[in-house]
Amino acid sequence: MNNEKAISQKWKMLLVTMLCYLFFYTGRHNFGWAVKGMVASLNIPYSTIGWISFCMLIGYAIGQFINGNLADRLSPKLMVVSGAYLSILTNIAISFSNSAVVIMILWGLNGFFQSMAWAPGAKLINNWWDEHERGKAFGFYTMAAGLSSAVTYLISIILLQQGIEWRMLFRLPVLLLLVSATIFLIIAKDQPEEAVDENKQVTDTPQADWLDRYIEAFKNRKFLFTSLAFGFESMARYGLIFWVPVHFLGKNWKDNPGNIWVTFLLPIGMGIGALCFGILSDTLFKGNRLKAIVVGMSASAVLSLLIFFVPSHQLVLSGILMLLTGFFVYGPQACFWPLSPDMLGSRLTGTGVGIMNMCGYLFAAVGEPFLGYVIDITGDSNNIFIVTALACLLSATITFFVSRMGKSIVSKQPKIMETA
Repeated sequence: MNNEKAISQKWKMLLVTMLCYLFFYTGRHNFGWAVKGMVASLNIPYSTIGWISFCMLIGYAIGQFINGNLADRLSPKLMVVSGAYLSILTNIAISFSNSAVVIMILWGLNGFFQSMAWAPGAKLINNWWDEHERGKAFGFYTMAAGLSSAVTYLISIILLQQGIEWRMLFRLPVLLLLVSATIFLIIAKDQPEEAVDENKQVTDTPQADWLDRYIEAFKNRKFLFTSLAFGFESMARYGLIFWVPVHFLGKNWKDNPGNIWVTFLLPIGMGIGALCFGILSDTLFKGNRLKAIVVGMSASAVLSLLIFFVPSHQLVLSGILMLLTGFFVYGPQACFWPLSPDMLGSRLTGTGVGIMNMCGYLFAAVGEPFLGYVIDITGDSNNIFIVTALACLLSATITFFVSRMGKSIVSKQPKIMETA
């Protein structure tokens, strides 16, 4: 493959993976917008809603731990598509449910199915992009995830303003995922053709089994502390993604329709932040991704506190703060993901991303029912911003100490092993 064709192909693979993930959250971030209608229709307390979200996040965390490892062995493309189709079916099943217990079980399963996309997608991208452009590639990929929240928010806002009941939020948005996943199935390739040919020629190179991949990742202390920092970042991010619509919808959002559009600026900021941080980590921060994370999480902690003190009826100021908070709370994720191959080597990209994301969603899972409980006992959803500010501060602090640790030792494996 000549150089021009190689460049074209790697961009094609990145863009089609981004397209698929651009609509993945239509099967996950739609839940927050259905909460008001679900609570009114099924008489479910907010603490129970928090536990339903907890089940999805736990399902996602478990799935990341399993599917990230599998992505280093199986076809990333087929894993992404399978997860998309299964998630669509689960969302539709929830739309016909009338029991909180049934919804909880189905939403937990949906979390597992949704987890079949991110780490495999990261593995596919890593197969096509070398380490010198990794920050940029993962920045674009993370931007797609951030904009996926924006797409889901926009669709949900439009549906709610049309008077659509909450059940339709689980049926209509996922149709876009069906289309994008099918396009991905047709176009995507797991790795460059020459790498496939080389793999066919090599028969005597031993391949690490699933347990060895886990052991190697868990032996890297720097990677584990980085995953811990990512956990608090995810707790803050999901606290905002899930509960901000609840906060701004309030009890009479139809009397103040501007409130609903303030929430839309959060995922917009997230998408812009992911792209900017990914590029800046390779340029301004000269590959020092940990420093970029500290800056982003510190800023998001300050911004969350500012939102707490600004009355929600001040729409212009609230909108600006929401945009900036989304930018800084999610942007650092574009720096977290490349740290997996940076610290563990490309051979363990899927396993590392899976473990890191598992940690992130475990923390987010703990945060959801806690935030629901805080709202129930205080009667004020504004308190979620105090909790998210604290989570951001902890993430920044841990990352700062990680940056002071010695360099991680990355296993030097033959290139053929890295793409296996």
